[in-house]
Amino acid sequence: MIDMLGLAGAALLTFVVLALAGTQLVLFVSATLEARHIKQREKHHLWDRALSSTVPPKITVVIPAYNEELTIGETSTNILGLNYPNLEVVIVLDGGTDDTLGVLDRLYELVPVHSVYQHQIDTATMGQIYRSSTEPNLIVAEKANGGKADSMNAGINLASGELICFIDADTLIAPTALQQLAVPFIEREGVVASGGMVRHANGATIEHSRVMKMSAPNRILPGAQAVEYVRAFMVGRLGWNKLGGNIIISGAFGLFDRDSILEIGGYEPETIAEDMELVVRLRRRGYETGRPAHVIFTTTPCSWTEVPETIEVLANQRGRWHRGLLDVLKRHREMLFNRRYGAAGTVVLPYYLLVEFVAPILELVGLLFFLVALANGTATEGVILVVVCAYLVSLLITFLVLLGDELINHPYEHGTDRLKLVIHAVFESTVVHLGTLLWRLVGMVDALLGRNDWGTMTRKGFRQI
Repeated sequence: MIDMLGLAGAALLTFVVLALAGTQLVLFVSATLEARHIKQREKHHLWDRALSSTVPPKITVVIPAYNEELTIGETSTNILGLNYPNLEVVIVLDGGTDDTLGVLDRLYELVPVHSVYQHQIDTATMGQIYRSSTEPNLIVAEKANGGKADSMNAGINLASGELICFIDADTLIAPTALQQLAVPFIEREGVVASGGMVRHANGATIEHSRVMKMSAPNRILPGAQAVEYVRAFMVGRLGWNKLGGNIIISGAFGLFDRDSILEIGGYEPETIAEDMELVVRLRRRGYETGRPAHVIFTTTPCSWTEVPETIEVLANQRGRWHRGLLDVLKRHREMLFNRRYGAAGTVVLPYYLLVEFVAPILELVGLLFFLVALANGTATEGVILVVVCAYLVSLLITFLVLLGDELINHPYEHGTDRLKLVIHAVFESTVVHLGTLLWRLVGMVDALLGRNDWGTMTRKGFRQI
């Protein structure tokens, strides 16, 4: 019986790993073609139009903040210093117990005001609203604790821009990132959202609230995430541009059409995957109304965020992501395999169900049984060779993605950083990958048990990483 289970596990593992490698290869080819298109477009510096236009679209940057005293000063200074001529910044303090407000007051000399705005989305009770004495385009608002989605909804109510950029309070963005994010809205009708690269701030040189130089992290855990982020954005996000479109814009850095968000009622406060759920709902509304709802990812605009440096925080984050994925799939299950919703219903959401949600669980089960087969000596050399080759193909794709990122974006100056990433990639594809499988399984169990909290995300602050 054990021998049969071991062989079955080996066969299952072989199938799953080959299927995963195959889907990654398809996305990689698609991403390569899309990267060529973006590179050609960038030669014309289309994003310059957003800056040189006499009346550029007004962009409101909304920053939800809960106990962010370690990062809010750097992040707000970074945003207020961007090269965008028609900018508004709204920081929403979601309750909290630390000195986030005090940090902002010392930096910007806040003055209480009685601001008039349209309360178009229901939120937790709003408190005092402040304006800055030194930065006329800065608004700071206090509110009762209601969660990240609720804070962003409050920011939407306060925003006056036709485009809204949501960023996390521990995120820094490049000086021209807003112009570059606005490009899809300029060149194409019916765009509801655009997103750019999110990279690790860990190990980077940060001066005057800007990332001056990228360096590969020295520590293995953030280094493995640096590899994951590049693969996720350069293959996952970029590849889906041509294969039916994206259904995820990172909550850390994304630009949205304000009217489109208001039309669907803003963010859903009851989900922990508010960024993915919002985009899926935007695309769903587009299909149901017959109006285009394009979601575009582009590699050029870049942001940096602090990634977890401990196993505990990383495990909590990955478990939450998996719970969030299940929640979105449940909320929009009518779209699955439904031709009414075009590529999103017939290709993209099924991919997230079968590849992102189910396959890791099957891989873990197959791996456990495969190890039993190895221990019993029932795994044939042919099966072992196929499994090893499948994992090597996956690793090769990761190496190719890192090479493509280097050729397109040139994120690192020194060869030692590239060598570090290669080492991190090997570690990520083995030890961290196994940990991710376990954390996803825990996330699925937590979801079935009804857990719906964010957990803790401990930050060091930009000066400490």
